[in-house]
Formats: sequence, C-alpha cells, structure tokens
Amino acid sequence: MKAIEINNVCKDFESITNPPTIKKMVLSLGKFKKEYVRRLENVNISIERGESVSIVGTNGSGKSTLLRIICGVYKPTSGEISIQGRLYTMLDLGSGFHPDLTGMENIFFNGAVLGLRKDEIESKIQNIIDFSELGDYINQPIRTYSAGMLMRLGFSIATENEPDILLIDEVIAVGDSAFQEKCYKRLEEIKQKEHVTIVFVTHDMDAATNFADRAIWIKKGKVNADGKSSEIIKNYLNELQISHK
Repeated sequence: MKAIEINNVCKDFESITNPPTIKKMVLSLGKFKKEYVRRLENVNISIERGESVSIVGTNGSGKSTLLRIICGVYKPTSGEISIQGRLYTMLDLGSGFHPDLTGMENIFFNGAVLGLRKDEIESKIQNIIDFSELGDYINQPIRTYSAGMLMRLGFSIATENEPDILLIDEVIAVGDSAFQEKCYKRLEEIKQKEHVTIVFVTHDMDAATNFADRAIWIKKGKVNADGKSSEIIKNYLNELQISHK
C-alpha cells in the first residue's frame, strides 16, 4: 500500500533577488512581469507504507521544499500529491506549538490536532514527559524553552502518538548527542512497526545509511538517484568529495 505518492510535482517561487523598483512598476503601468525560480522539477516518488526513507542533498537542492509539499505547507505549482494515513511533521522547532501555552498544554493541543480523544492523550502524557526529560519545565510556557527543549518535546509528542507517517527535517540535529542517540533508538523501535512510514531530511550521512532502508538524492530540484541507502549515500559522498577538490 502506498503511503505517499508524488506525481510530476514542480514548485516555483517568486524571485526576490531583483525586485522591481517603484519607478519600474510605475513605468510598466502595473504590468511588470514577475520572475520565478524553479525549486522542484518533475519529481516522481512513491513511498510504500512502513518504509523508512532519508532525503539527502546539498543546501538549496530542494529537500526541505519537497518535505513541505508532502505535508501541505506548500502547494505544488503543478503535479499531484497523495497521502494515505495520519501524518505528523517535525519541520521547524516550535512549529505546531503555541508559544504562550505550557509544554503540558501543548501536549493536549497537538493531540487534539491529531484527532485523539482527551483520555487517549492523558494516557500518553507521562511517557512524553519521561522521554523528553523536561521535568518541571513541562509546566512552563513554550516561549521560555531553548531549541533543544523544543526538539525534545516535539519529538516525544510525535513518536508517542505514533502517526501513520512521520516527517522529520533536521531537527534531531539540535541538542546533545546523548538525546540524539535516544531519538534514533526510538525511531528504530517505531521502524519495526510495519504500518509506520518515516521520511526524514538529514545531513547526517551515518544516520541516513544506518537507519533508513532507502535514500532519495535530490539534486538541483530533481530526483538524481533513488535506491538502497548504502549505495545512494556512497555515491553522494563521492560526488561531494570530487566537487570539493
């Protein structure tokens, strides 16, 4: 069963490198032609239910844009996206949190967004607090949290609620190495559950090789390679070494 289906997706963003001056806009009588930059071009990806997939590529290649299209933050300029299952995203630290609510209140808020009943959320609270290691900080407003604390809470909520599809964009890189290792162990446990699909963007090639079964290499907005993680990452690293010589 397909969890994510991406067909011929393109994404253009309005160029802001050379914005029109007021004079040009007046002289053009409001007909100034906008310029666009293509970030994704004819992307076709099919991800099966239960797969663990890493998305790799250099900065600006289109990795994060692709993840944001999958979760609906961006709409594709053209093409189609199909998602089957309940989706949870960890794209930006603090996204999905209300800054004036406490950590505890945000647990309920996120659970409600996922469609969980109050009693279902309550049954998970202690596990979330214990895994996050936030202690009494769980009763402090989110706006007082450090980046590492936000990551701890966000990751704990996301993995305890066990969505069908989990999207992660680099946020695990925030914080201390011990907690990062703890996160990957939790993801390994989730990975064993055949119904959960995990897709993550990372610059950690060891994690991409060891954790994900499959890697997708995005280069200049296109799928450059897609296959077994060890092979894709090896080729990607070889190209990086060549380009840096």
